Amino acid sequence: MKAIQLLFLFFLAVPFVEIYVLLQVGGLIGAFPTIFLVVFTAALGAWLLRRQGFATWQRFQANLAQGNIPAYEMIEGPILLVGGALLLTPGFFTDILGFACLIPALRRKIAQYIIENHLLVSEAGGVFRQTKSQDPNIIEGEYRKDDTNV
Repeated sequence: MKAIQLLFLFFLAVPFVEIYVLLQVGGLIGAFPTIFLVVFTAALGAWLLRRQGFATWQRFQANLAQGNIPAYEMIEGPILLVGGALLLTPGFFTDILGFACLIPALRRKIAQYIIENHLLVSEAGGVFRQTKSQDPNIIEGEYRKDDTNV
């Protein structure tokens, strides 16, 4: 299944899951406590997102100051962005996914997976996207000769 199809199914299924969970929780504890929990998790998520975002930003700046490439931090930033969007979406299922994006160890594992499996890092420090060819014996790429130093 392609990534677009999975994303479509995710966006189609999430509202149904959210409505079901909200109705179940509302039936157990009542309407007002359920609304309070939804608002509370959004506020708590925004506060945690701010803290995690600042910590990631500080690590990003520290790596740049030391002359290192902040690869993990550049991947963790969008993960935090997705987590924040999920936390601000009303519902408990999206809150669970959003809070999972705020766990530093889990975020680091996701960033490590993305870097190791979807990006190719050159020795010069450049990052290249690996392309897939139909023939496994062919490596696709681009080459440009730079004559400015000659």
